[in-house]
Amino acid sequence: MKNSVKVQVRILLLTILLGMVLGEVDAQRYSIKGTLKNGANDEFIDGAVITLRETAFSDISNNVGTFKIENVFEDKFILNIQIIGFQAYKSQITVKGGDLNLGIITLFPYGYEENSGEALQKTIRATNVAELFSKRPNFEGGHAVFGIPPEPKRLLGNFYLDTKWNKASILLYRDDEIVEGYFVRYNINSNNFELRAEDSEEASALPGLRVRNIVWVDSKHMVPRYFVNGMDLKDEGSPIAGFFEVLVDGKMPLVRRTVATIKQSNYNAALMVGNKNDEIMKRFVYYYIQDNNVHEIPKKRNKFFQIFGEKSQEMEAFALENKMSLKEPSNWFNLFTHYNSNFEGFKPLLPDLIDN
Repeated sequence: MKNSVKVQVRILLLTILLGMVLGEVDAQRYSIKGTLKNGANDEFIDGAVITLRETAFSDISNNVGTFKIENVFEDKFILNIQIIGFQAYKSQITVKGGDLNLGIITLFPYGYEENSGEALQKTIRATNVAELFSKRPNFEGGHAVFGIPPEPKRLLGNFYLDTKWNKASILLYRDDEIVEGYFVRYNINSNNFELRAEDSEEASALPGLRVRNIVWVDSKHMVPRYFVNGMDLKDEGSPIAGFFEVLVDGKMPLVRRTVATIKQSNYNAALMVGNKNDEIMKRFVYYYIQDNNVHEIPKKRNKFFQIFGEKSQEMEAFALENKMSLKEPSNWFNLFTHYNSNFEGFKPLLPDLIDN
């Protein structure tokens, strides 16, 4: 009798184990593939190690730059790409409901940058900006603002460059590493970026001092916007804390910085007039870059056109012909676009000036 019970128990255990094994076999598995290219010469990258962080899934790119990681279960992963002599690459990816094709991923040699005088390193533009437009969630959530409790008055407004979360590609100083797949917003006051995953409300802080360039897709205008760290620029010989938005890149870039100041309350308790609360005010300051130095856009007409050097008369004639007022930043944008278009390799970053 006892032996019969033991046999039944063993059969039951074997059945459970077999079910577990079969369940594992039947679980859906998918592949992740892509192609690596060298952004400096457009050649394929052979021998790069591609891994999914904290897993055993990995592959090595072949002589035509392709890799394929197979039998991957559904989940969210951090994709790491490393090869000696090239910038590191990190991207958050999600495997769900089918194979994942990452397309062409462009890496650059470590420390690579162009000598064209452009404000943006080519590495940040080489990331797949088109990918930032795809798989976009509805941008709901994450609209909280930074404020101070009313003791006894309140601080109205916020220090965010944009209160909305925007999908971004980030170039770090360390190892020229590219980080993708996160949504970000930037706090001007603290010089920190806040990062969160697509399906999470939890955010982590990334100090601005670690970020060289960043491009994000503006969730309102649906265009990529580019920002560079002021630490790589000079103002009267000194580096600058904070970020500049690159509006026109090229031989002489046009950039702007968002400055936040606090307007103090002017409330008169005796007369009961004025504003009771302090208010955060934000404004744009526009600059052009020459020899890595930033110079504020001149207010006077004759000084404005002098910045274009030997093309100053040509630029002034262009402004007159198109009836451009130099009081409008949108006209500065058009003038710098026209000037930089005279030089080989120029590509506009934005079709029009975004004023918010």
